[in-house]
Amino acid sequence: MSKMIQKLFILSALLSASLASCNLPARAPQTQEPNAIFTQAALTVQAQVNQTATSAPFNTPTLPPPQPTNTAVVLPTLPPVTNTSAASPTPLCDLGQFVKDVTIPDGTTFAPGATFTKTWRIRNAGTCTWSGYSLVFDSGEAMNGTSPTTIGTVAPGQEVDLSVNLTAPATNGSYRGYWRIRTPSGVLIPILNGHQGKSFFVDIKVGVISSGFDFHSRATSATWVSGAGSLTFGGPDSDANGFAMYKDNQKLEDGTITTKILETHPQFVNDGVISGRFPAYTVVQGERFTAKIGFLALADGTCGAGNAKFQLNYREGGGPVTPLGEWTETCDGVMRSIEVDLTPLKGKTVEFILAVLANGSSAQDWAVWVKPQIALPPSP
Repeated sequence: MSKMIQKLFILSALLSASLASCNLPARAPQTQEPNAIFTQAALTVQAQVNQTATSAPFNTPTLPPPQPTNTAVVLPTLPPVTNTSAASPTPLCDLGQFVKDVTIPDGTTFAPGATFTKTWRIRNAGTCTWSGYSLVFDSGEAMNGTSPTTIGTVAPGQEVDLSVNLTAPATNGSYRGYWRIRTPSGVLIPILNGHQGKSFFVDIKVGVISSGFDFHSRATSATWVSGAGSLTFGGPDSDANGFAMYKDNQKLEDGTITTKILETHPQFVNDGVISGRFPAYTVVQGERFTAKIGFLALADGTCGAGNAKFQLNYREGGGPVTPLGEWTETCDGVMRSIEVDLTPLKGKTVEFILAVLANGSSAQDWAVWVKPQIALPPSP
């Protein structure tokens, strides 16, 4: 029990006793007002309470802080998220895209004054059909190229090969010429992936060209095909699709054994064919193609029934195949020596093609080229 409660209890007891005494018979005459006793008692208690409050501070009880309640927070309603794609740019009517260099890779070296054909592959990347458009020279080194040249009709999305005949400058150095596509109204159209988005170009070097081309050693880098499709150089010699491979140091139909033998057997069908297109070469003034052609000897040393047509052809700048010579050979025990003067091709960069055609049946057409090469004739 706290002191405050004790004092209130004492005060209540005193008041009760005072009231009780009023009902008792008086022993002395009443000389004081009845309410004075109550007033005096109350003052006495009040004085005691004040004295207690002064001597010891009153401890007011501290209420605990209000506890948080789990009241749900109402969030504002947001609009649903949608996958809205960014607006696409408006397609252009006239727009080209450079695809690749078909001929003459950048940095190709030519002899001074050499002629060649540069071909680019361009795609119509716009929405309008090219009709009446032209290939025109833009800037740099023109290299005697004809400008303008009509392109022809090219639909949107279609690719076209654009070619121009050029001549290497007479002075050694590096040269570049920029070309454009022009509309019938004279507007030069933009080119994606071109130089600064405007042009495509031819880039060459002019200098001394070493002469000579060995078809035997370069056979692995040629593109070999037959009527059945692409072939992998190296055989085997049982491939019915035809094959091209080395057969060095084997006996030939004339009984000799020699090096640098290139066998090219046509596809094993009547009038089958095989051909090899070699990397581009720039022909030097005075060069000649030479080789021996014939057949391998059979295992028993006899000649066999070989009968085939041997061809030397060429292609310039991705253009049509042009023949240089054709020789029909039978297995008669004799190897034929051939020679072709390449003067008409001097200064030109061309791809030479060796081909063999089965002249009827392909049975035993073990056709071979012995030491096929391009070289200057020996000095007298």
